[in-house]
Amino acid sequence: MSAYPHPIIAREGWPFVAGALAAAVIVWALAGFAWSVPLWLVALFVIQFFRDPPRAVPQQANAVLAPADGRIVKVEKTRDPYTARDTLLISVFMNVFNVHSNRSPVDGTVEQVEYSRGKFINADLDKASTENERNAMVLKLDGERITVVQVAGLIARRILCYVRAGDRLVRGQRYGFIRFGSRVDVYLPLTARPRVAVGDRVAATSTILAEL
Repeated sequence: MSAYPHPIIAREGWPFVAGALAAAVIVWALAGFAWSVPLWLVALFVIQFFRDPPRAVPQQANAVLAPADGRIVKVEKTRDPYTARDTLLISVFMNVFNVHSNRSPVDGTVEQVEYSRGKFINADLDKASTENERNAMVLKLDGERITVVQVAGLIARRILCYVRAGDRLVRGQRYGFIRFGSRVDVYLPLTARPRVAVGDRVAATSTILAEL
């Protein structure tokens, strides 16, 4: 496997990390270390938020991998509004202490990308999936379609997605990022067998969400 392209700190975080560290150093130099302590704590929080470690990729052929770190808040049958079909929905809620880099759950080709403006209510609530600002990506693979939706949250104000229709993704490949705390919804065929339950903690790429 080639070297991970975003080691340690996500590229989206470098301006924030640099700004936080610069502020802490300036206050330390002008007012003393004691006054800079709160800013050093802020800098540590920013660094941990934007961490982006490489992950081992399971090679099980029919596996659907977690697209994000977090906690499972929903495993249920529902309608996929992006492909107009009945599906199995698995939702991952990410808090501010999770890794926020989003990874492809399967090998597939991007069929469509659809961005929707919306609200910024708590992403832990069910209605966040349909009312919050969000970005949906539909993937095609072996005659199946999987929809992955990045959903903004109460604090999150920026969804970043770097793919477009026609792009080819491999499982575990980084395709986006969300700042600061949100959720990712995964719509799967009804024949998929879930490997997680509500309340489970998952890690992007290394946790298997379901089997096709």
